[in-house]
Amino acid sequence: MDRRAWVAGPGGRAQRPLPRGRRGPVQSPRAPGGRGGPSHGPLPARPGVTATPRRLVLLAVVVLVASAFSVSFGASGLGPGDLWRALSADGDPTARSILLQLRLPRAALAALVGGALGLSGCTFQALLRNPLAEPYVLGVSGGAAVGAVAVVVSGIGVILPWTLPVGAFLGAVAAMALVLGVARRASPGRMDTRVLILSGVIIGAFFNAMILLMLSIADVESFRSAIFWMMGNLSGADWGSTALLAVLLVPAGAAVLSLARAFNLLSRGEEVAHYLGASVQRVKLTAYLAASLMVAAAVAAAGVIGFVGLIVPHAVRLAWGNDHRMLLPASFLAGTAFLLVADTVARLVVAPAELPTGVVTAVAGVPFFVALLMRGGRR
Repeated sequence: MDRRAWVAGPGGRAQRPLPRGRRGPVQSPRAPGGRGGPSHGPLPARPGVTATPRRLVLLAVVVLVASAFSVSFGASGLGPGDLWRALSADGDPTARSILLQLRLPRAALAALVGGALGLSGCTFQALLRNPLAEPYVLGVSGGAAVGAVAVVVSGIGVILPWTLPVGAFLGAVAAMALVLGVARRASPGRMDTRVLILSGVIIGAFFNAMILLMLSIADVESFRSAIFWMMGNLSGADWGSTALLAVLLVPAGAAVLSLARAFNLLSRGEEVAHYLGASVQRVKLTAYLAASLMVAAAVAAAGVIGFVGLIVPHAVRLAWGNDHRMLLPASFLAGTAFLLVADTVARLVVAPAELPTGVVTAVAGVPFFVALLMRGGRR
């Protein structure tokens, strides 16, 4: 028989003492009403919850400043004061036309494309659980490039300019369907993200071969036009293309934002997410379709603009953590601000000519990515 003394338990009943090194339930010294017991006072608020709206408001202010910067400066030589005075009744009609028909639609298109790439990049990183994933990793941009290059090389784009974004969008949608079909055929009944990545890489390589084949038989002018489109630029912005892009982005973006909680669960692993109530296969399919649709629309409107969907979610994650309720909307806003600034720089560096916007984002993105790799190596 244990020689240790018995102690009084709840209600006066005798019970064995706890082994050494273990403690019983901790009770507050004085509970409400004068008795010792567990405290039922209000729990302290989580710090990230109250800070999230403030951070999003801060990013929204940054977007407004970047928008004003984008609209106010360009190659025309008109300063901010000239442009804003043009909105008055006796303003310069030329300045008014530049503001309303050139700079405002271009700034709006840059904002939507940057937001779409930032949000889709964050979505693909959550879906694939790979911080190196980006919007173009699954072959969508390759399909868009095939469609656009086919329109340019065939000469249809010269006769009907609107066929260029249409061809790019249809090519991107075809690539999206092809990658999904191969992935689901290879893993019936479920979406294996590893198979999805491999399908995207293989189909993307096939599309690159098709692009090289078409460029090898193109004339000089078609070759230059196709290369310039693939470098990404916003020079063809107008209100029609901007409105069409917004129509496509609103439902896709809303679908992605609704998956924030599911992404938080999925980050713990698919089995854990399933046991915690997430419909894993439905979440993955919805995320893939919605993010791919955003990429298809963005690439069709502006060409292939790289690094936005890779570095923007990383920067937001480093600053504010991995909670997708914050990460998704913040990636949209940060992508918007980033591309607005990049496009303005592209217009100003070699004015009155302009650089492709994709070149500017690559120049800014490569040093950031190298620094990110070095930081990860030190860890």
